[in-house]
Amino acid sequence: MAVFAADELTSHKVKKVLVVSPHFPPINAPDMQRVRMALPHLRSLGWEPTVLALDPASIEGGVREPLLETTYPANVRIVRARGISPALTRRFGFGGLWLRCGRALRVAGESLLRGERFDLAFFSTTQFDAFALGPRWQRKFGVRYVFDYQDPWINPYYARTRTRPPGGKLKFAFAQFRARRHEPGTLRDASGIVAVSDAYGPMLAQRYPWFDATRVVFLPFGAADGDLQIARQHTPTSLLVPRADGLIHHVYAGRGGSDLAPAVTMLLQGFKRYLNSDPAAAGRLRLHFIGTSYAPGAAAAESIMPIARALGVDAFVQEHPTRVPYFDALSYLINADAILALGSQDATYSASKIFPYLLARRPLLILFHHCSAVHSIAESAGAGLRIAFGHDTDVEQTAAHIFERWFKDGAWRRVPVAAPAQLEPFTAEAMTAKLGVVFDNAVGSVRRGAV
Repeated sequence: MAVFAADELTSHKVKKVLVVSPHFPPINAPDMQRVRMALPHLRSLGWEPTVLALDPASIEGGVREPLLETTYPANVRIVRARGISPALTRRFGFGGLWLRCGRALRVAGESLLRGERFDLAFFSTTQFDAFALGPRWQRKFGVRYVFDYQDPWINPYYARTRTRPPGGKLKFAFAQFRARRHEPGTLRDASGIVAVSDAYGPMLAQRYPWFDATRVVFLPFGAADGDLQIARQHTPTSLLVPRADGLIHHVYAGRGGSDLAPAVTMLLQGFKRYLNSDPAAAGRLRLHFIGTSYAPGAAAAESIMPIARALGVDAFVQEHPTRVPYFDALSYLINADAILALGSQDATYSASKIFPYLLARRPLLILFHHCSAVHSIAESAGAGLRIAFGHDTDVEQTAAHIFERWFKDGAWRRVPVAAPAQLEPFTAEAMTAKLGVVFDNAVGSVRRGAV
């Protein structure tokens, strides 16, 4: 974490940043988490934020969680734009968020920029069409901009692996057409770029020979210890994971999908070996997978149970595909007997949920691609049983390793738990300090302390 002298902070005038985060509390969406966790700390770094978001009524199927609004200062200015209702557009066969609401967000942002001076615009969202506003606003209003890459904008993974992309092939192809059209121009003039994966800089440099990979600052989300304090006092709306029932509960909370299938298969094959080896002990275990689909309500489809059924272990596996409130998920994690952290077969995938997993201070199994930064993060924090896999991994061999280490040897009982001092570099406060340096560099006001 960068350390700043008090006189240095006060000697700089407060700068204003317009934070573009279409999804924002009370909506619970993964791509608003960096902004939400940064807001309590930006002012101490010399930045006054204004958040530009969409009205919750404009977000189709969004999980509303008012408790999220208590986690950042109440006096932060939030400006909300209302787009076209999905109820109106669905009858014509489309409901995409940007198609319905992009114009409203642009108009609201330009009204703010026309009425007052902002030093910087920060785009933190997976609604990548919003990134095109960066160059537009720089031309019209002279405001510099920083991008937050939470996923690849151009994503070749689904074509390479021939797997079905989120939303279907047609919708994804249209999004990728827009991405190829807009990404080069928006990147050229960006004054800063942060990314949740250390693979994104080299990926962009490979795609664009003129792009310098070192422009991208690797910056995971981090985790807010205050969130865990709230979760410890929180009672989930539905108790998906029983407590004090005499069984042993291992919990995974997060998305599923075809790219997680190899990790899920290896885990469940390892459990099946345990079941065959020691039916009495294994029979007391329950493996829970919570919030595995981004689709709302009844549209949420299972991606874990088909694998469990095929392996014949479905009696011991429970999947709740519908998204759950953020603090419900945290509550399940901190009350679990053990936590399961499963990663994608996409080598660039870096799950920011690893940080709340670490802060939950529970025994932890980490099963991620060997190229993922998750392994080095967990190692530096001294947490978790870490098992790596790759595209050429022997599934049976890895499953046998999981069986021996995690299940048979009882590693889930005694995996080292990260000490608070080891976790400090991964807190939201520490990560926001690094973001503040990126902001300062973007406007040419350099603050002491390396990113």
